[in-house]
Amino acid sequence: MTSPIQFCLVLHNHQPVGNFDGVFEQAYQDSYLPFLDVFEPYADLKISLHTSGPLMEWLDQRHPEYVDRLAALAAEGRVEIVGGAFYEPILTMLSSQDRIGQIRSYSEWLENRLGADVQGAWIAERVWEQNLTSDIAKAGIQYTVLDDYHFRQAGLEVEQLDGCYVTEDAGRTLSVFPGSERLRYLIPFAAPHETIDFLRSVAERRPGAVMVFGDDGEKFGTWPGTKAHVYENGWLRQFLDLLRENQDWLHTSRLSDAVSQPPVGKVYLPDCSYREMCEWSLPVARQKELAALTREFEHDGRWPRIQNFLRGGFWRNFKVKYPEAGEMYARMMMVSRRLEDAASRQTPGNASLIQAATQELYRGQCNCSYWHGAFGGVYLPHLRNAVYNHLIAADNLLDQAENKPAYWVRANANDYNFDLRQEVLLSNDKLLCLIEPANGGRLYEFDVRSICHNLLATLTRREEVYHEKVLAGANQHQDDVASIHDRVVFKQEGLENCVRYDSVERKSLLDHFYALDANLENIRLGQAEELGDFVRGRYETRLRRNPDRIQVQLTRQGRVGEQSIKITKGVTLEAGGGALEIAYLLEGLAENQPLHFAPEFNFAGLPAGADDRFFFHGDSLALGQLGSLLDLNDCVDLGLADDWLGIKIRMEANRPTSFWTFPIETVSQSEGGFELVHQSVVVQPHWRCAGDAEGRWSVVLKLDIDTSLAESRRPCEAAATAKS
Repeated sequence: MTSPIQFCLVLHNHQPVGNFDGVFEQAYQDSYLPFLDVFEPYADLKISLHTSGPLMEWLDQRHPEYVDRLAALAAEGRVEIVGGAFYEPILTMLSSQDRIGQIRSYSEWLENRLGADVQGAWIAERVWEQNLTSDIAKAGIQYTVLDDYHFRQAGLEVEQLDGCYVTEDAGRTLSVFPGSERLRYLIPFAAPHETIDFLRSVAERRPGAVMVFGDDGEKFGTWPGTKAHVYENGWLRQFLDLLRENQDWLHTSRLSDAVSQPPVGKVYLPDCSYREMCEWSLPVARQKELAALTREFEHDGRWPRIQNFLRGGFWRNFKVKYPEAGEMYARMMMVSRRLEDAASRQTPGNASLIQAATQELYRGQCNCSYWHGAFGGVYLPHLRNAVYNHLIAADNLLDQAENKPAYWVRANANDYNFDLRQEVLLSNDKLLCLIEPANGGRLYEFDVRSICHNLLATLTRREEVYHEKVLAGANQHQDDVASIHDRVVFKQEGLENCVRYDSVERKSLLDHFYALDANLENIRLGQAEELGDFVRGRYETRLRRNPDRIQVQLTRQGRVGEQSIKITKGVTLEAGGGALEIAYLLEGLAENQPLHFAPEFNFAGLPAGADDRFFFHGDSLALGQLGSLLDLNDCVDLGLADDWLGIKIRMEANRPTSFWTFPIETVSQSEGGFELVHQSVVVQPHWRCAGDAEGRWSVVLKLDIDTSLAESRRPCEAAATAKS
């Protein structure tokens, strides 16, 4: 072969913001470190490496010697350091300003710490829209890698996907490499010689071609079964040996080497991601239909030609498929816009606060909890909590930058979630509430500022395509290494009995009416009939303002069965207050026909299964862990404590009250298999309401939030951080 082909091995190492420290460490020990140990002696081979910002910061803090080794290999020209957006956001969900800021800030960090000349960028999850081109180019990037799926969707043939292309937007150009889907499935799952054989077939067809593998570094040790396969069984050494032995026709190259060749053509790429992501973003019914069509036609000889014209869904629709992702996105955009406004009025006195708020915003844009596919994603509470933690922290810093007084309260109405309906933002120096009058008058975000925690970072149980496998009870414990897309493993027994779906989103101030004989069991199982039309109904809104106290008053005339009643609920917040007061007034009740009224509250980020997370009554009486089923009668209060988080929530009523509690758990898919995940705790006070002489019934609930335990730890935590 007179003209060798170039093979670019591009690894993407990533751990999300908010992932557990033990997961970072395990991935380091199983993937990142052993790969470097095996690769380093092969002095004549080259690779390109992207390490996401969250992981790189962790490595620099916990294993700086590893980062030093990367810097040395980069200086030798053996490892190209690929940049990207600092905290691994999906670029299409960011403003232009945030896209450019994230990319530039990470390039600067890599150049300062590793001495790297950053020219290329990794695009998170290869989610692409053509207008990204100009922003990426403005950020100083010359080239990137997408999947060959993008190019096939643009109309190119597979035989054309062996070189670099140029694309353009608004007069700015960017070089784009197609990453081979075939290589993604061969490496590291097939025998090493199969990859060499495939590359040889390319070399025979087109000498001088450029072939790119671009995929997760966690495939080399962290994915199930791959540690033994890649290292203990010698796959990686065998593969590198073969690359070395075939250097007469196969050169390993960095992207920066390959991009120096003239592009093979120009292309404009459609809005998409890799094939699997496009499938995951579809509604469940359409996912099932696509899977059925694939099974029906995949053995037809015409299928490969037909498949090139199939399109999946659109990444942005994850915000519709999972409204919780849409809520995080809307909250992120609130902070982004507020930060942009603050930056336009920056002064020397608040510049450091605005810079710190910018970094917190960027961390809250980390992509992993905004979608779901083969990885846990939006189903993982600790990732959702991390997003809100950083967004709330950014808000707090902007409050300081604006010199807000120590105690304040405010309320605003606006379309905060981009649905053309107005929501209400009620906040003070300690709490923030977002209320949706047009959707049941529900409370859908409840931030505790002192600990940067959203108590309503919940997740609703909904159907997923893979639930068919769960319900079938197909437990295949595979011993051989397999792609995570092909594995069917149950991490717990009996998951088929845990699949349930919610008829309404798991939020708070959901106004239910049930039959008089409804009980905890049929409520928990979702078998109780909803008799009212209030849960999703539209409430009229009025704001009542005093200098240090604001009430959002929500009113709806609706029906319970054949009976017409009116609900007015007032949500009140005071300046400097750490409590939310909720007053209900029901009108139009019959004195001799009681109604079973049960407003629902959900509390997220308070896990079950630990003795330091528990229900309590009064000041101290423990009633069991937060996953407990409680059926309490004639109480005036119920509390939830999380000593690890340092918070106590106490719900107090001004009349005798019954309480139901039960956990919300989802059955979801992750790279390790199917698992049961605790999402929130339901607390439902309920009463049999009979009208007085005027047909009225009322109750006042007070939600008191106490974070004194968390706040008492701060001096100790600060001292520990200083010592470390």
